[in-house]
Amino acid sequence: MSLVRWTPMFPNFGDLDKFFEDTSWPNVSGFVPALDIYQTKDEVVVEAPLAGIDPAKVNLSIENDVLTIEGKSEQKSEVDEKNYYRKEVRYGSFHRSVALPAAVNGDKAKATYENGVLKVVIPKEERAKPKTVKVEVK
Repeated sequence: MSLVRWTPMFPNFGDLDKFFEDTSWPNVSGFVPALDIYQTKDEVVVEAPLAGIDPAKVNLSIENDVLTIEGKSEQKSEVDEKNYYRKEVRYGSFHRSVALPAAVNGDKAKATYENGVLKVVIPKEERAKPKTVKVEVK
């Protein structure tokens, strides 16, 4: 039996690895805010650093124990005139949804914005307590 050299159907497929290694193409991932989520006995707390973002342009929604944060960061027109060496500050809209670690009452959620940090405090929802049923033996 002789060895036959394998030839892929798509001969340029190996170039795909080179494409992903090339960092010269623009980053299209967009801005995704980091979140810190923790819970106390009665609340779920979410903190997100949103420095430089107008809190009036941030929208929050809570549905089925999922928190969604949406917002927009606008670039000032005079910034376009600068000749940047490196530009890492991002502008544009963002959207982040995260499942919360407990059942919450979204109607009673409160949000504050202080020193560039958005803090959302959501009270936990009381679920029906488990009920034990005694089995009667006849």
